[in-house]
Amino acid sequence: MKTSLPRIMLTLLLSVCAIDLAFAIDIKGLDKGTRCSVCGMFVAKYPEWVCQIIMSDGSSKYFDGVKDMMAFSFSPQKYGADAGTTPNEYLVKDYYTLTSVDGKKAFFVVGSDTTGPMGSEFIPFATKEAAEAFSKDHQGKKILPFTEITADLVESMRSGQTMK
Repeated sequence: MKTSLPRIMLTLLLSVCAIDLAFAIDIKGLDKGTRCSVCGMFVAKYPEWVCQIIMSDGSSKYFDGVKDMMAFSFSPQKYGADAGTTPNEYLVKDYYTLTSVDGKKAFFVVGSDTTGPMGSEFIPFATKEAAEAFSKDHQGKKILPFTEITADLVESMRSGQTMK
């Protein structure tokens, strides 16, 4: 049986889309009143920056950027998480493609000339190569994997932040 090239490409595209859906941030689940779990900003106003944590109890917490997502991650009960629930999955959007990325596998540029809704921000990328290219073009100071983001760094970036 002969398969046409367009059909093969369509099948491949559908397969890739199905894989990405596993990491899709449920923006459709957001309404205009959904607020960042840390700063209280309306996250739907900044769809390109929306991040999500899926908690151990299955509930979701939304954020207007990685910086607030990480602040929550280090102190979930401080920001209203139920006792005993912990962050389970982290979902961020690749800055260039706006596709959902497993936050634990992402690379984050720190100290660039690009700001998020509340000032300095961790700029997420699916690959280290994309992070390096962005960092070079936007004066990034560091590229960090998820595991190297510290509470002290998050708090230093949150110091003096203001809403746009």
